[in-house]
Amino acid sequence: MTAVSPVVKPVSQLRLAPGSTVTIQDVSWEEFESILGELGEKRSARIAYSQSTLEIMVPLPEHEKPKDLISDIVKILLKKTGKKYEPFGSTTFKRENIAGVEPDACFYIRNYQTMINRRRLEPNDPPPDLAIEIDVTSKTKLDAYEAIAVPELWIYDNSKLTIYVLANGHYINSDHSPTFPHIPLTQIIPATVERSWQVGTVQALEEFAEQVDRSIL
Repeated sequence: MTAVSPVVKPVSQLRLAPGSTVTIQDVSWEEFESILGELGEKRSARIAYSQSTLEIMVPLPEHEKPKDLISDIVKILLKKTGKKYEPFGSTTFKRENIAGVEPDACFYIRNYQTMINRRRLEPNDPPPDLAIEIDVTSKTKLDAYEAIAVPELWIYDNSKLTIYVLANGHYINSDHSPTFPHIPLTQIIPATVERSWQVGTVQALEEFAEQVDRSIL
C-alpha cells in the first residue's frame, strides 16, 4: 500500500485573479507571520487576520481610483479644518497573537507627532486614528480592526460610504465622522467619487473642496 502525503505549496505561489479572495482557517499567529514574510511587502494583495482566520484579497483595478480619491479627500478635509496628520498608507497593523490588517489608506491625526519619525512601526505605537477600506464585505476584517482598536473606520462599498466608530471595543455605525463632525461625508464623498468618473479626478476634487468650504462657513 502506497502512503499518500498532502502536497503543500507556499502561499506566494497562489495565483489570484483581481477581485478574488482566499480564506484559510486555523492559521496560528506564527503561521500568519511566516506567510506575511513569504508574501513580502511589494505585492498587490491585502491581508486580514482575526480569530485564526486569514484572508488574502486582490483588489480590482477599479478599486484603485476610489482609494486614491478618498485619500485625497481626507487630506483636503484635514488641511481645511487645520488638523495635522501623518499618512501611513497600507501599513500592516498587528495585535500580537490576535489580529493583523492592512488598510487601503490610514492616517494618524491625534497621534501624528508620535509617528513623524517612524520608518517602521514599534511595538507600543498606537493604531491609526482613521482607516479607509474600499469594497469590504468581510467580517474578518472588521474583527481585526476592532482588535487593533482603530477609532474610526470608513468603508466605501457599492457607491456608499459607511462610517464606523469604536465604542466599548466594538464598531457602531455613525451618520457623522468624529474627525469631521460638521461635514455630511456620507452624502458628498459618494457623490464626489461618482463625479470623478464623469469629469476626472482633479475637477471632482476641486468641486469637493468648494462644497467643503460652503459646509464649514
